Amino acid sequence: MTTSEPLPEDLRWRAFTVGEALEAGLSPARMRGKDLASLGRGLRMPKAAPFNLLEKCRALTHTVPNSVVSHVSAARLHGLFLPSRLDLREGTDLARPLHEPIPRRDGVRGHLLLLGPKDIALIGGVPVTSVQRTLLDLAPLLGVDELLVIADQIVCEHHLSSRREKFPMLALPALTRYMAAHTGARGMKRLREALKLTRVGSDSPRETQLRLMIERSHLPTFVTNFEIRDASGKGLVSPDLACVDYQTCAEYDGGHHFTPEQQSKDHDRDYITQDLGWHQVLINNNDMKAGEQVVITKIARMLVAGGWADTRKLARRSLKDRLNTRKDYE
Repeated sequence: MTTSEPLPEDLRWRAFTVGEALEAGLSPARMRGKDLASLGRGLRMPKAAPFNLLEKCRALTHTVPNSVVSHVSAARLHGLFLPSRLDLREGTDLARPLHEPIPRRDGVRGHLLLLGPKDIALIGGVPVTSVQRTLLDLAPLLGVDELLVIADQIVCEHHLSSRREKFPMLALPALTRYMAAHTGARGMKRLREALKLTRVGSDSPRETQLRLMIERSHLPTFVTNFEIRDASGKGLVSPDLACVDYQTCAEYDGGHHFTPEQQSKDHDRDYITQDLGWHQVLINNNDMKAGEQVVITKIARMLVAGGWADTRKLARRSLKDRLNTRKDYE
């Protein structure tokens, strides 16, 4: 084996096919170099290169004619919120049209799919199933709540004056129409259930999970994409979830809220929210891990402060030994 032949610059930091290397003037023996890792038959990547899924998929789709990245691999390329249990799933999902042979290579999970024009997108020039098709193909693998997290992500958009504008990967009506045209697909029952629960405005899996927790409780209705305005009608604050009837809002504070810059912004947000007469409850990851009693009780107590009757006495449930700071707090 030899590593004396330097790799061309365009092959030095990405996955490539043996054919590309030979065309670039490298010898077959160079493909057995100790500095190269095999990604399967006919595919190599420099060991010094950072792992890059897109480049690996580029090489695979170049090697397997008429193929498209699909399922979990497509979801990763789209940046969709996948459950952590799929992190252990090895190999790359590669699909071909139904009338072609199924892709069979080391490190590849092969699929045959009936794909229409709206089922394929390009990411960096690599053919990948579209977000809507990817969600459809994930349906047999995921539960309702897991599918809902992804659906919320796909349709999320904001057009409020108090936060940065955000456009959806695909608008909710278009996603609904697409799924209605695939009623016989595997996992469609779960997917339909998830779509019934999908709302526009949740930015993260935890925000979706918080919304679900509230909806499945006996709390009054909270909505997304609501803007709290001042007396002149100017939008100043847009909480994650808002109960308009009792001027109560819930914010999920994730990891990014611990940066000094974000903490300063959050301080201003909290002050403005209170100054506008709203009751705000902050929910963090520890609260979510603690479970429904902590989350719903915290929110219920703010709702009561806003005038909610709380006939089921949810706000009176004890939080003793359930909070991280004061074990004796009731």
